[in-house]
This record gives sequence, C-alpha cells and structure tokens, in this order.
Amino acid sequence: MAPTSPLQTLPPTINGTPAKPRPSPQLNVQDVVLGNLWIKPWYPSFYPEDLIGRKTEKLFVCEYCFKYSKDLLPFIAHRDVCALNKDGPPGTSIYEDGPVRIHEVDGEDYKLYTQNLSLLAKLFLDTKSVFYDVTTFLYYLLVYTDPTSSPPTTQVVGFFSKEKLSWDNNNLACILVFPPWQRKGFGQVLMGASYVLSKREGRLGGPEKPLSEPGRKGYERFWSATIARYLVSRPCKKPVTVKDISDETYIVPEDVIATLKDMGVLERKKRGSAEAVVNKVLVKRWMEANGVSLKPPVDLDAFSLDEIEVEEEEEED
Repeated sequence: MAPTSPLQTLPPTINGTPAKPRPSPQLNVQDVVLGNLWIKPWYPSFYPEDLIGRKTEKLFVCEYCFKYSKDLLPFIAHRDVCALNKDGPPGTSIYEDGPVRIHEVDGEDYKLYTQNLSLLAKLFLDTKSVFYDVTTFLYYLLVYTDPTSSPPTTQVVGFFSKEKLSWDNNNLACILVFPPWQRKGFGQVLMGASYVLSKREGRLGGPEKPLSEPGRKGYERFWSATIARYLVSRPCKKPVTVKDISDETYIVPEDVIATLKDMGVLERKKRGSAEAVVNKVLVKRWMEANGVSLKPPVDLDAFSLDEIEVEEEEEED
C-alpha cells in the first residue's frame, strides 16, 4: 500500500528560518516523518530503545495521534485506520477563531496521547524532560485547519502544557510550534491563550523559567506587544503604574519592568514617587517599527470557557 500523499522534505529551521547545521552524533532519530512531512530533528528524544533502537534513521509518526514506528508498513497501516483521523484531536475545544482552535487535554485522561506528543516535541526542545509523568499536566493543543488544501486538512501544529498545581504560579511549563508551522503567529496565539486562562483562574504568573533563547525572544515579543496595546488604549493624561499594567495584562511586575526597559520607552523623570515615566509617543513609534497592530493575537469572544465559580462555605456559628 502506498502512502496517501508524497513525502515533503523540510530543511531544518529555527522559528521558520534556515538553521545552521547541527551536530548530529547525539541524535537518536536522524529524520522524523510526520504524516507526509519529512523533518530534521534538532535534539535527541527519549523514545524507548526496545521500540526504535539506540539510533534510527527514520521515525514515522502519525500526525493524528503521534504514535510512532521505525518501520514504514506498520505506520501506513495505522495511519489508514487511526480513529483521530476521523474524530479529530482529543479533549475539549475552548477556543475557535476561523481556522484556529485550541483543545484542552488532561494528561491523566489521555496519557498515551500526551506522552507521544511530548516525545515528539522533545526532538525540537533542548531543556524539557517531562515525558511519562503527564498526569499532573494540562495540554493545550493548537489545531489548524488549512483552508487552502483540498479537501481542507486539520492538524495539531503546536501546544503548550502547564501544571495543574504550580507552586510557583507558572501559567505555562512547555510551549512548542512544530517547525513547519513556525513564523505564522501561532506561538503568540498560544502565549495569549495562556494569559487568558491565567486571568480566568486568578493566577498571576508567567512561563516556567529559565526560558530557552527562542522562548525568551518569543515572550519578549508577546509581552512588548501586549503592554504596548494596553498603554496606547489608555487616556493620555491618566497616570498608569506598573501594578495597573500587571493587573490588566496579568504579566508579572518584574516582566513588565524588564519589557519596558527593553522597548526603550522609559524616560528618567521624577514624577511623584515614580523614578521613570513611559513616553507614549515612543510606544507608538515602537509599535510602528515592529509592525504591531492594535489587534491582540487571541479574540476574547472566541473562548468558550465557563466562568470559574468559587463556592464559599458558610461558617457555622
């Protein structure tokens, strides 16, 4: 049986741009075939040696459920009957905006699915190490329907995970957009969704740190754009504090301060108790120079989240 479509070879990329050749001796997977895409991994992953060996030239991965095989024929046989090909990704849809949806998946309810997703993600992540103990995590899948394909194809193109209970109040543990879909704004959508969820939960926090270099750059873009949109929407003469920005955006104060400094929009002027003030003209110039629009990456009206209800127990006399 032949594959339903020819394999497309994708060169290694970082955030969608050609990557420098990476040293490959440590890679246990030399090439990964995701559906009909042929992608070069960046890092080794913890696939079981008894299933793929210590090193495999090609690893075939189902684009629907992320089950894997080092052999082509079992991969083709599974792909033709994979239930998720028909039913779509697991979990509950919490966001829908045109061709983009986000599904919330509990690692405890879909253990094998989230394990396989994490193993694939590790091929493109350097630092993350949680692959089998997925029960304490929630996963948020970015599902994209390509309207240009005939018929339209639906694919999980990225995700982020977060701990159900984070002692550090982290709103995100791991984030990845798979290389073929980078540089399309999907990472900003995932970051935006993580902060919307934080606000709904009343959890003031941010991503797990330290951030990787690509993660740091992505968050700098997100924080800068989010803060800029908030500032230009404020009345000109109304003072705003770091706490005001944090309360509205749910970006922690230290990230707000660092971001404003990086944007170059602060002026050292003593005004009341403030040591510096934000120059709104510089904020607008920054937005123009960086191509930032007033439209945020996620539409609040596209979320279908139930409001979190807090039950108060009556005190007994």
